[in-house]
Amino acid sequence: MDRRKFVGALRAASSFARSRRLRPAGAAKVYRIGFFLGASGESVASLFGAFSEGLRDLGYVEGRNVIFERRYADGHMDRLPEIAAELVRLQVDVIVTGSSIHVAAARQATKTIPIVMVFTADPVQAGFVTSLARPGGNVTGLSADASRELWSKYLTILKEIVPKLSRVGVLGQVKTQVEFAELDAASRKLDIALEVADMRSPGDLDGAFSTMISKRVGALLVVVSPLTYLLKESIAESAIKHRLPTISNANQYAEAGLLMSYGPKLEDLYRRGRDLRRQDSPRSMPADLPVEQPSRFELTINFEDRKGVDRTPRRMLLMRADDVDSM
Repeated sequence: MDRRKFVGALRAASSFARSRRLRPAGAAKVYRIGFFLGASGESVASLFGAFSEGLRDLGYVEGRNVIFERRYADGHMDRLPEIAAELVRLQVDVIVTGSSIHVAAARQATKTIPIVMVFTADPVQAGFVTSLARPGGNVTGLSADASRELWSKYLTILKEIVPKLSRVGVLGQVKTQVEFAELDAASRKLDIALEVADMRSPGDLDGAFSTMISKRVGALLVVVSPLTYLLKESIAESAIKHRLPTISNANQYAEAGLLMSYGPKLEDLYRRGRDLRRQDSPRSMPADLPVEQPSRFELTINFEDRKGVDRTPRRMLLMRADDVDSM
């Protein structure tokens, strides 16, 4: 079984698709999978665990027929191109990675090794794929693109907590992501001013909060990125300290202590492929494998230490929540 068949089996960053032709038999080839993210290995252990568990369910076991080359930037985003280039030099069969900044580094390193992306903003606008239906290159996977309607929803939920909300802080590697234009458009429609703290290193967090507090933001939107993921617990602590209602677009941020999240479960995205049915040939390359999008978004609420949230919006949110932590 050559690399083309192997890549055709990998779907959406979590496992091989269910196909008898792609299950290991006899003396199967040992595949080398490059897995890299910008956060620390410890902080994303559950994501890698979900990915490797999905492979294990289909008979691909580390050390037996799969070798993982895991690399992490520990919040130093300038290392991503170097890490991607290293995986190319190792001649991995496929590269699995996360958001837009990761995919950009991987594509810079190779146009031939298949790349599976997870939680990537609009991959068409970013130039990673020609279209969602037919990517046309060496990239496929899952897009967690937040449309203008979704950004509006995040801001609307914050307004339910703070009815007179007029200024929202935005924390993350925002201006490097294509979806910022959608967020900006949504905020103008709702007459909400944005105070953007565009982080570049872990040391930017304290300064970002100081700036946002000085601008009198009434709530905080945390955009998923390698840095905010790495620092999600610290972000939650600062938000509680400054009594800022906070929302993010992935569930693990609420689980780490932020007030709310609205979006897909990240672990589900990494194991998503095992629940998919392939409609294409086992010989398909990423060029022919459609980019998937999450079908389920969940509102998660964490009310621990949230005495500043009054009862009326609290009841409203509880009625809509899919998951409530620490009540």
